[in-house]
Amino acid sequence: MSAPRPNPLLSDRDVDFQLDEVIHVEHLCTLPAFAEHSRETFGLLLDSARRFAREVLYPTYRTLDLEPPSFEGGRVKVHPLMRELYPRLVELGMLTATRPPDVGGQQLPMTVHALASAYLMAANLSAYAYLGLTHGAAHLLEVFGSPEVKQAFMEPLYRGEWTGTMALTEPQAGSSLADVRTRATPAGDGTWRIQGSKIFISGGDQDFTENVVHLTLARTEGPESGTRGISLFAVPARRREGDALVDNDVRVAGVIHKIGWKGIPSLALNYGEAGDCRGWMVGPPGRGLACMFQMMNEARIMVGLNGVATASAAYHEAVAYARERPQGRPAGAKDATRPQSPIIEHADVRRMLLRQKAIVEGGLSLLVTAAYQADLASHAADEDTRRSAGLLVDLLTPVAKSFPAERGFEANALAVQVHGGYGYSSEYLPEAWLRDQKLNSIHEGTTGIQGLDLLGRKVVAGGGAALATFAREVGRTVARAKTAGVDAGWGDALERTCGEVAELVSELGAKGMAGEVELMLRHSADFLELFSILAVAWRWLEQAAAAKEGLARGQGDSDFYEGKLAAAQYWFAVELPRVPLLVDLCRTGEDSYARMRPEWF
Repeated sequence: MSAPRPNPLLSDRDVDFQLDEVIHVEHLCTLPAFAEHSRETFGLLLDSARRFAREVLYPTYRTLDLEPPSFEGGRVKVHPLMRELYPRLVELGMLTATRPPDVGGQQLPMTVHALASAYLMAANLSAYAYLGLTHGAAHLLEVFGSPEVKQAFMEPLYRGEWTGTMALTEPQAGSSLADVRTRATPAGDGTWRIQGSKIFISGGDQDFTENVVHLTLARTEGPESGTRGISLFAVPARRREGDALVDNDVRVAGVIHKIGWKGIPSLALNYGEAGDCRGWMVGPPGRGLACMFQMMNEARIMVGLNGVATASAAYHEAVAYARERPQGRPAGAKDATRPQSPIIEHADVRRMLLRQKAIVEGGLSLLVTAAYQADLASHAADEDTRRSAGLLVDLLTPVAKSFPAERGFEANALAVQVHGGYGYSSEYLPEAWLRDQKLNSIHEGTTGIQGLDLLGRKVVAGGGAALATFAREVGRTVARAKTAGVDAGWGDALERTCGEVAELVSELGAKGMAGEVELMLRHSADFLELFSILAVAWRWLEQAAAAKEGLARGQGDSDFYEGKLAAAQYWFAVELPRVPLLVDLCRTGEDSYARMRPEWF
């Protein structure tokens, strides 16, 4: 089996372009929260992450994919490499990079942290996942934990001594968290006795740190049903008694065998088989799901980053392969004695590569924008800016999670196709990345759930306030693009489409208000797709404006900017025209699958 070829994972030039020319990240340094930082300090984190990703993490990817964790004697044993990798990941400072100094952080913007994380995800997503989940668990405790809970659990998580998980799903409940059955009973000493089962818990056990803390949803005794009776608990695999860590009655019931993300186990866990599993409540009673949504939304952005990163690594692999793989000759060439051409010379191969580029770089711009708005929502100086940014983050989160996963899978499939017969062989990496990518459309809420969230909640909330904010941002981008000299037809098409979508939301919202909720949500998956196309078109117009501005400066790099303009042209010519068909499906409530009876299948 050949060693993996050198792979940039992400384009450094594109990362700099997104930060410096598209969103102008230095603006964040004018905010009090980031006043001690500069573009140079941002670059230090990015340089450290990309160097570690390429030189250390990426060479371990194939090994962790081929040798997944094992289940022996009731414990999970992960690959020994994780004993080396995890401490070095912690040393990078990624666990606390965005957190304030009082918990050991640097208070860097999420925008910069997201891009640094993307390099690590592209290098070895399952190795990074332990760190990402631990950060999410610790941050949840930081916000909602009591001082005692923070000291007991948050601090060792942030120090990298323990790892964390989110333990929501149960075998009978799946994504329907109102059906959670795990029980929590007060023990009279400030702790709770936890009893029940969880499933699909990523990183639920490992042997490279001394403990794992499960942020667990459980139902407390009382009259409340549905989600109102659910609270949140910190449940360690081993609890502290004096100076020792002792067993806390959390058992691994089984290991799920996955098609991808092989380096991190997905487990079934049983709590309280011996009646001695203790948990510590986090946040107010009965508000567990509301608290957990902080970690869930962070995890959705993380899954979106994973989607972009996985598609990016495969895209760069495909470009390199296409440049060096000779096969065939130009169309019309009949002299078989002429040397074969690299396959990148063939138009259909360039079609596949351009589609990957449009998905990868459009998706990355979307994630960077979501992260930037999250920074403004938390730290902008005035309340109106914070509110508007918060609305945009809420609106974009379902798209930022699902678009990179669904379209990323398509991009990964194209990378396999570019490699031809070598693409589906395990000697080359594209097939492994394709397997990894498929999990992203399921992790942290399936695409169908994201569609219901977007149409059923986000676009209609507050009388459409988030959609109005989105339209204003689109207007600003159109104005920038016209000034920069971008084809005016692109901006006109974007604004026209944005208006059509706003009209559709008004119509669907009226149906929902009239009690026709099923009809309103019937095509929520199609609505998610059309809004994703629209949102990425917005980001491509912004990139086109920045590219035109770069060309006007005449400082070289014309190949990079022309590539951006070609990808933007592709999105406006091939993708944006698909929106009206999807709008029509939503508007008419086309009922082929709605009227389909189970016995007809």
